Parts: sequence; C-alpha cells; structure tokens
Amino acid sequence: MSEEDEDQPPPKRPCASPPADQVLDNVLETVLQFLDAPRDRSAASLVCRSWHRAESATRDSVAVRNLLAASATRAARRFPNARSLLLKGRPRFADFNLLPHGWDASAFRPWAAAVAAGSFPALTSLYLKRIPVTDADLDLLSRPLPASFRDLTLHLCDGFTSRGLASIASHCRGLRVLDVVECDMAEEQEVVDWVAAFPPEPTNLESLSFECYEPPVAFATLEALVARSPRLSRLGVNLHVSLGQLRRLMAHAPRLSHLGTGSFRPAEGGEGEAEFGEVVSAFVSAGRARTLVSLSGFRDLAQEYLPIIDVVCSHLKSLDLSYAAVTPNQILMFIGQCYNLETLWVLDSVRDEGLDAVGIYCKKLQTLRVLPLDAHEDADELVSEVGLTAIARGCPALRSILYFCQTMTNAAVVDMSRHCPELKVFRLCIMGRHQPDHATEEPMDEGFGAIVKNCRKLTRLSTSGQLTDRAFEYIGRHGKSLRTLSVAFAGNSDVALQYILRGCSKLEKLEIRDCPFGDAGLLSGMHQFYNMRFVWMSGCNLTLRGCKEVARGLPRMVVELINGQPDESERKESVDILYMYRSLDGPREDVPPFVKIL
Repeated sequence: MSEEDEDQPPPKRPCASPPADQVLDNVLETVLQFLDAPRDRSAASLVCRSWHRAESATRDSVAVRNLLAASATRAARRFPNARSLLLKGRPRFADFNLLPHGWDASAFRPWAAAVAAGSFPALTSLYLKRIPVTDADLDLLSRPLPASFRDLTLHLCDGFTSRGLASIASHCRGLRVLDVVECDMAEEQEVVDWVAAFPPEPTNLESLSFECYEPPVAFATLEALVARSPRLSRLGVNLHVSLGQLRRLMAHAPRLSHLGTGSFRPAEGGEGEAEFGEVVSAFVSAGRARTLVSLSGFRDLAQEYLPIIDVVCSHLKSLDLSYAAVTPNQILMFIGQCYNLETLWVLDSVRDEGLDAVGIYCKKLQTLRVLPLDAHEDADELVSEVGLTAIARGCPALRSILYFCQTMTNAAVVDMSRHCPELKVFRLCIMGRHQPDHATEEPMDEGFGAIVKNCRKLTRLSTSGQLTDRAFEYIGRHGKSLRTLSVAFAGNSDVALQYILRGCSKLEKLEIRDCPFGDAGLLSGMHQFYNMRFVWMSGCNLTLRGCKEVARGLPRMVVELINGQPDESERKESVDILYMYRSLDGPREDVPPFVKIL
C-alpha cells in the first residue's frame, strides 16, 4: 500500500436504513397532516391498520358531537395527541324544554376526570356545547390542565357559577380564550369576583366574552384586566357595562376585531353629552383602524344612541342585533353602510321594510337570522313573505337563513330557491301550527319542494306550516345532500317518514315533533339508522312494541325512551320521546329514573 493510499480517509460505512414499515408510517403521517376535513381523515383511517395508526397519531382536532356516543377513555386511546376537543351534549330540541331536567346531569364528569388524569396531555382547546357543567367540573378540569392549555368556550351550557369561572381564571395562567356564550348559569347566593381571579401580571388573553353573565362585574377590575391584556382582539361584556364604560374599555383595546357592546345605554345619571362625544370618538377611532369586523350586544339599547355604529359599519362582516328591537327607521340609519356584511341577526321588529333595505344594500350577505320579538303563535305579524322575497332577490350570495314569521306563501319560498341556489341551510319557522299558504290556502308543499329541488347543496332543512306527505316525497326525492332535517306538526301518515328515510341517504340528524308518524314509519329506516348520528321523535304515535323491535334489530344503537313526566307508569305503551343514537361504548350508566333504555 502506497503513502497516498495511507493518506486517504477510510471509506464510509453505509448507514442503516430505517425499516420499510417505519418509512411508510413517516410518509403517511406527513401526508395525513394535510387532511383537515374530519370525513376525509375518517375515511383514510379505514384503509388498513397502518393508516389507522398514522391517522390516530396525527389527529389534533377531535369532535364528539354526541357526548353519549363515545367515552373519554376511548377518545383518549384513539387520539393520544389531540390538541383540540369539541364536545356536544343535548340534542337541539332540548332548547325548547322538551327534555326533563336532569336527563344528562353528569354527562361531562368522566371527560373532566379524564382531562384531570392527563389523558389528553397535549390539550390546548376545549369547546363545550349544550352540556351541564358544574363548578366542581370546572375546578377538577382547571387544576391539572397542561401549561399549553389556551382556549375554553362554554356555549349553551348550564349548571356552573362565578366560582367555576374563577377556578379557570386562576389556574389556567396561559389562557387566551374564555368565552361564555348563551349559557344558563346557576343561581348563587354569593357571587365571586371571577374577573379578579386572573393573574395580576400581563395576560395572554385574546378573547373574553361573558355577554350572558347576569350579575354585574366590578368594572375597575375588568378595566384593569383589559388594560393588561395587550393581545385582546375579541371582547363581549354583559348588560351592566354602560356606554361610558364601554368607551374606556375600547381605549385600552384599540385593535378589537369583535365587540359585544353590553347595554349600549348611558349609566343612570352619570354620563352626559361630553361622555356621548367620547363614545362617538371611540367608534370613529375603531372605524379608522378598520379592525372591527363584528358587533353584538345591545342588550338594553337606548335607541337614540344606535346611529353611533354608523362609523364602523363599512368594515363590518357580522352584526348581531338579536337583543335590540330595532325599527325600520332605525335600521335605515346605518344599513346603507353595511355593504361588506356577511352575517346579520335581527328581530322581526325591523319589519318587511327593514328587510327590503337589507336586500338593497347587503349584497354580500351569506347568513341571515330573523328572530321573533314575541314567540307566541298569536303574536302580531311583523315580517311576511314580502321580507323573504326582498332578501331572496337582493342577496344572491345567501348560504344560510333562519326566518320566523306568522304567515308565508309558496311563491315566496319558490322565489328564494330560484334566486339563492347556493343555499346550504334553510330554516323557515311559521309560528302558527299547520298554517297553509295564506294567499292560496294550499299546503306549503310546493315551496319546500322547490327548496330541495333547486338548492342542490342544501344540508340542513327545517320545515313548518301545513305540509302533506307530498312535501316529504319531494324531500326524499331531491334532498340527497341533506344531513339535518327538523320536522314539526307536519305530514299525514307514516308514508311521509318513509319517503325521508328511504330517500335522504346522507341524513345524519333527524328531529321530529308532534307528527302523525308511528311504528311503520320508524321501522322503514332500519337500513339507515346505523349511518345516522341520532333520531329524535317526540309527540308522535310510537309504541313501546315498535321501539323494542328497533332495539332488537339494531343492537349497536342505544334506544332511549324518555317520559315527559318522570312519575308516569313504566307500563305505559305509548312513547313520549324516542332518542336513538349510535354509541361505541353501549348504553350509558347514569340513567335517570324517567329514562328507559331498551
């Protein structure tokens, strides 16, 4: 061997290659990170075991849309790296007081215990909807949460008080989002100053909303919290915050994008013309900053102050006036500036004239809710088919509408189907039961038939008015994209339900109340129920025998029979409420005495 050979470095040994299975898993995990849609990820997990493992390891957002359908233990085992949890409890019909109190009293406790035990070590976000949550749950939840935890949203929840909020504020020191939305909080004898429970040092808060919180908060404490939260971009305060106080909060948070205004009225005897001018200046500054895109609140509106918002309307994308009885003249003061508006919630106090103005000026509108000032069947008629037609012809980008009214015509609904073919959600609530087309006295069959026929992307439909089986024939034939269907006081016979269950192949949620549907209609869906999230039927013609037949034929479905009166006899043959849902873990253990699981 020559000297030159001795000077050469020794040849490199080839590195050991990772096993082929590991390479495949790494590639799969990388690819799956680009799949965001839950349906796509679920489909991928069914390919084979390796895909299932990779999908489990990379899923960071988990949604359990029926809290009774899967246990916390199963979810933690299936998705060990979950960073975001969305949990939903009661079905929507519970909002109408159709469920007895205590039906789901302890549903959240196992999940709180699982989080407390470290089953979700990467958890950063928790969203709860229609779930009973106690102060003990929030205290159990808050103490062991990982330092990375950032977001807590309670939406339409109930059972907790200021003590529970104080536990979250004091223990979750890295909190960025604390939103309490439309919750029914429990009464308390001694209110805790939960705002004062936040750490005294600067916070990371980006969103703080407590518009539904009934007791007053100490304003000095709230102002200090906002002042030491430089990242705050969303703020929603309750009705005890006056206009003058709102102005001071806006001064501490000049870059707000979402604002819940509180009362939108001056404090009694304490805020005069000088204060009014400062409030105007605060909104002018917000308009110049062009950051404010969402306004809500107005919970005790002083009508003469409403024109103040005109200076920010040109940049608004969302406006919620559902707590303010705004008149047609008042909405005309600012709606002309709302040409970028995409979401609007109003009361029917705006009347048809106000909706006509919305149709003229809000060409980008995608979501509209017209809610009732008086939700009784015999209330005065404030909006009608005239307002619906104005919206249909003026807002071609509309994707979702909820419209409460006293009367309607087929022609107006057909008009909407033709002018708004991109509709995904159509919810029409004619408050009088079994109301026909008031112009022709015909059933509303043709109107709803046009909606499902012309709006091919429709995924959610709520019906009302007088409907015969023919309307459901249309829905079954054309509603191929429907995932949620709500029916009340409609149909002639079981044939209507058969049309739905045999035709709407993608249906996931079926809500029915006070319809003449019985066992024959229910049994026609045996082929479909395993593919659905839940079926709710109340006030129908179901019998215990028919429900037992469903339970025998579908052992993996949980069939709950709920008595409207907890003390009713167990031998009762008729069924008050049927709530049927898929469950990966079988029937629940915390069954109240008025619930019978077949």
